[in-house]
Parts: sequence; C-alpha cells; structure tokens
Amino acid sequence: MLAANFMATLEPRDRVIFALDVEDELRARALVAALRPYVGTFKVGLELLMRGGMELAARLAGGSALFVDAKLHDVPATVSRSVRQIVRSGAPVRYITVHDAVRDAVDAAAGEAGVLLVTVLTSVDPAAYGGPEALTARVVERALAAQRDGAVGVVCAPTEARAVRAAVGDGFEVVTPGVRPAWAQVAGDDQRRTATAAEALREGASRVVIGRPLRDAPDPATAAAKLVAEIAALGA
Repeated sequence: MLAANFMATLEPRDRVIFALDVEDELRARALVAALRPYVGTFKVGLELLMRGGMELAARLAGGSALFVDAKLHDVPATVSRSVRQIVRSGAPVRYITVHDAVRDAVDAAAGEAGVLLVTVLTSVDPAAYGGPEALTARVVERALAAQRDGAVGVVCAPTEARAVRAAVGDGFEVVTPGVRPAWAQVAGDDQRRTATAAEALREGASRVVIGRPLRDAPDPATAAAKLVAEIAALGA
C-alpha cells in the first residue's frame, strides 16, 4: 500500500533517491547530470564525504536536494555538533541520517533538514536477530522511538516497510534502500533484504534509494527512466 499523503504529494521522480556511491567527483558530476531528470534527491554517503566533505556535496548538488547519509553514531553532543555543521554548510540538505541521538540531531537541525533514523542495515541477515519476525519487531521499535523523538522518518529494508508503515501511520517517511529492479544485474551484491521499487512502495515506502542498478547500467539515464516509468504505473 502506498501511504495516502505521500501518494498525493510526490511526483514519481521525487520518490527516487540515487546513491552517489562513487570514488571521484568527475564521475559523480556525470551521474548527477545524467540522472537529474529522473531523480528527486541525491544521496551522498561516507565515500564522498570522506573525500571532500560538505563542500564537495554542495558542488555535486547543483541545486538538487541532498540526502547526507552520514549515519552519525556517537555521543549526543558530537551528533548534535555534526548535524549543525551539515545544515550550516549551505548545501541543499533534505535529509541527514543518524543511528542514535535522534532528539539531539533534530534540535541541531532546527528545521533546516529532516532527520532519518537508520533502523537495521539492509546487509544484516535476519538470523542475526533470531529471524525475520524478531528483526522486524526491532525495526518497528526503533521507528516508533524515532517518531516520538521528532525524526521525519526512518531508513529500513523493504521487507520491514509494511510493518513500519502500519505502526507509524501515513505522515512519516519510510525510506527503503536495497532496491533491485527485476531487470537489473548487480554484481557482488551485499544486500540481503531487498525488493523492487514497486514492491517497496506497495509495502508502504514513501521513497526508495537505488544505487548500483543505475550506476552500473550501460546507460544510467535509460535505466532511471525505466525505473520512474514503473513507479508512475503504480499511480504514485
């Protein structure tokens, strides 16, 4: 099921977050230029942040919204100061991810960016939590805590999206990485809990994060256009 409020307010391309998981600025710039018509938000992760920080992120954005996937995991004071640096950078930041200290991150963001809590990484095998049911229960528990602490949403695998949506209601972002289109070939995949974009959105995701299936496609723009068409066909 698509959450009703997001279904009404988001264009299909706005549901797509592209992960700029590449090593250098030139390739990142080329991908942003090629994919901008099909992508609402570009995700800058640790790889590029370690290379050039928020200055590089701002250069890459070119006016597009940014998802700063910092995955902050530290004492509350450090998380707070880090978030403050991100929002003061001048980059067009839509989201910042944290692993904990949600309330401190929200206070530091001061409405300039939305805080997303990372629940359980998509690379984690459910067996590590005692099976799928126990893992889902943990994800839901973290999602509800994040909602209480003022986060705008959570990051979770598509396999937990339905349970999270049922728990948090319609007015909360459920962002799902691990998107693997049926037509994509992904070599050396380390993601365990995956789904297609259509499956994730039907389960209650508001936006999907996709990287390798577009990045490594022979023609990333053509692949992105195909993905957006599939999302549009859902009526999203």
